[in-house]
Amino acid sequence: MEHIPGTQGYENAVQKFLEVSRALPFDEVNAAYLDFLPRDPCRVLDVGAGAGQNAAALAKLGHTVTAVEPFAPFLEAARRAYADLNVVWKDDCLPRLQSIAENNGQFDFILVQAVWHHLNEEERRIALQRLADLLDKGGVCALSLRNGPAGLGTHVFPTDGTQTICDAEQCGLKTKRHLANQPSYIKGKTDVVWSHLVFEKPKRFKP
Repeated sequence: MEHIPGTQGYENAVQKFLEVSRALPFDEVNAAYLDFLPRDPCRVLDVGAGAGQNAAALAKLGHTVTAVEPFAPFLEAARRAYADLNVVWKDDCLPRLQSIAENNGQFDFILVQAVWHHLNEEERRIALQRLADLLDKGGVCALSLRNGPAGLGTHVFPTDGTQTICDAEQCGLKTKRHLANQPSYIKGKTDVVWSHLVFEKPKRFKP
């Protein structure tokens, strides 16, 4: 895949990123979303899978997982580490997710964790529409927004929960949760705050 601006900086700290990511407890990092995750096996899309730990945890829960990641060192590391799990790994990225077939309603749950700050405003609008299209009716998209100085990834933009909600609702999504100004789940990142958003595609969704 062509170079993706949002991956800039990660090439300087591949092993550190992998180690830090895999040390994060899944239940803690995704605590804001887990009560929206179906208990029965469902179709999950993990966007910006990084080290692959979230996709792996979701697969271990019995879900059928498609994980997309545009940075080759992370993607290959995830494939190797979790080769025995029911995860389809794809080289892809927002805003268009071109490797995912155009069939609408493919996924019951979409996780977009620690990705949004790598997209500019126009890319975010395109991405939200694409995510809405990929959700099945009644499906849920969980989205995290980061604000603070750049970390390992250096191509970053400020995020705005209120604007994201507005854009999502323009795509027909319903806001189910908005937790603003949450602390970082990485120790020592006191200058970084997160917002956690959950959107649902209504069962009577009309495009």
